[in-house]
Amino acid sequence: MRRKYFLAGIAFLGLLITFASCSQETESRFKVGMIVEGEIADKPWNEKGYQGLLALEEELNVEIDVVENVETDEEIAKAITKLVEEGTTLIFGHSSEYGDNFYQSSQTYQDVHFVYFNGNYYNDNLTSLTFNSHAMGFFAGMIASQMTESEEVGIIAAYQWQPEIEGFYEGVKFQNPETNVNMELIYDWTDVDGAKQAYARMKNKGIDVIYPAGDAFSEDVIKQASKDDIYAIGFVSDQFKVEPTAVLTSTIQHVDRLYVLATEKYMEGTLKGEIMSFDFKDNYITLGEYNPDVPKYFQKQLNNYIQKYKETGLLPNQY
Repeated sequence: MRRKYFLAGIAFLGLLITFASCSQETESRFKVGMIVEGEIADKPWNEKGYQGLLALEEELNVEIDVVENVETDEEIAKAITKLVEEGTTLIFGHSSEYGDNFYQSSQTYQDVHFVYFNGNYYNDNLTSLTFNSHAMGFFAGMIASQMTESEEVGIIAAYQWQPEIEGFYEGVKFQNPETNVNMELIYDWTDVDGAKQAYARMKNKGIDVIYPAGDAFSEDVIKQASKDDIYAIGFVSDQFKVEPTAVLTSTIQHVDRLYVLATEKYMEGTLKGEIMSFDFKDNYITLGEYNPDVPKYFQKQLNNYIQKYKETGLLPNQY
């Protein structure tokens, strides 16, 4: 009988240890939230952010939550309150538009760390993750200027402050000073019709390469350019497969990887309230697959320029 009681005691102790381990694992998991403008499927930028969030769940064993269609001040405040009340301690805002609201909320919820993208606000518990889009635009400009036959290229952007605009212009002129740059601004990240109309105006001016610098409208513009036998350069995602005959390459921002990086730093206690910048040198921006029409010698030359930029921080027109 003693042996039975002894074995039963061991089994019960094992259950307690297992239960305690599971409880400890559950308690050790923390919750990461993401708020996003529109819906996940609206545009590649949102989809890539969501893929980053899913990676956190799989690789870092954290709980995740997403709140979609968060755009107005009231919706942002409501989403933040919801996440905080549910125990979320790390909140990502997947847009530059969240900077001001996050700055205010970071002062109210000092035990929560806020992260957003491509903005200038920061606080002790507020971090901005930014991409150096100037260099991205520069190398896109070089490709456009190399591949144009009409010496007329175009860029469609949402807002004039986008760094890739100036970078594109500089890259075009570096490659060939005779190439003319046509630019259109539509003042809306999601105005697909406006972007297509801007493209049509540029087409009438004789452009034969287009860089649609807005992820919500880039795919639609690329598809139309392909129908018109005009080259295009992909934006944010690798869009070579959208129209393989038209896309020369893509300027890719790996925002999904930044979710993992920021969360790892948060778990280590090293995520600071600051503006963090990422670029080709960090491999958070890369070029996608080249179109076979892009000459091999130019691909090699461009890759060498990018490698030198990684090493020195200087673009080709700066040395």
